[in-house]
Amino acid sequence: MTTVQQTTPTVGGSGPSSTGTVAGEFTVRARSQRQQIIRRFVRNRRAMGALILLAVIVLTSFIYPLFYRWSYTDQDKLAANKPPGTPGHLLGTEDIGKDLLALLMRGIQRSSIIALLFILIAGVVGILIGGLAGYYGRYVDNLLMRFVDLVLTIPQLVVLVVIAAKVQKGGGTILSVALVIGLFGWMDLARILRSQFLSLREREFVEAAHALGASDRRIIFKHLIPNSLGQIIVWATLGAATSVLAEASLTYLGFGVQGDTSLGVLVSDGVAAADSRPWLFYTPGLAIMVIVMCISFIGDGVRDAFDPSHSRVRA
Repeated sequence: MTTVQQTTPTVGGSGPSSTGTVAGEFTVRARSQRQQIIRRFVRNRRAMGALILLAVIVLTSFIYPLFYRWSYTDQDKLAANKPPGTPGHLLGTEDIGKDLLALLMRGIQRSSIIALLFILIAGVVGILIGGLAGYYGRYVDNLLMRFVDLVLTIPQLVVLVVIAAKVQKGGGTILSVALVIGLFGWMDLARILRSQFLSLREREFVEAAHALGASDRRIIFKHLIPNSLGQIIVWATLGAATSVLAEASLTYLGFGVQGDTSLGVLVSDGVAAADSRPWLFYTPGLAIMVIVMCISFIGDGVRDAFDPSHSRVRA
């Protein structure tokens, strides 16, 4: 704080009569790295709008069914195949009288859980393989990265269909679908973390931790992974969008969730009625498109927040 004192003489006198104080405060508030990241993300209107919209969609799908008059299993046989706007059925009904809005909310629930399970399964595998390859390097790096290259050469869709057919003989579950999708969803994360760890392991704080006798596990979990959190979050947001599309693709091929519903199941069931009853196909299809776009915008916002060189949004 800078303080300037000014002395003003009295009229007809020689002494000071009053002392005025003009104070100007110049404060610079230092922001932590976390605060800067959050600030950059919040100032990204497109990412924030997508986050709010996605949160509203997901929360509504879990909360609104508690108060909605129709369950996804209820059948209103007197109102089968009704279009949107039918009294009592806002989005219409399907061929046996199930309310499409109830089915849609159930589908969003199941697809959201599949996306979350996919992130957990693929994230653990990707962090494990990529982290070990990047930290130890040399022979470990060569062995693990050649394995990743081998997996990348495999036609994924064909293998996914074969594995799904084997896993789901007794009926597909949410966990089995997420597991099948996660088998081929970790390679990008592994490569990203391998590159990040190769760079971080040469930094001074890692060398200091080595000098203090820290174990490899402590260095990886206390220093390297936290400093790679930005890349992991970006991958998770984009991976969630990929898992929603992959689940819809597998379901369309006949190897998705069975005995329940999901967005993929609704799209698959609505394909045959796309011409005669378009609301059964386009409504869940539109829901998938909106959810994937929201997740993609959030992923772009997270990337720009962690790496402001990608964006013109100032912190």
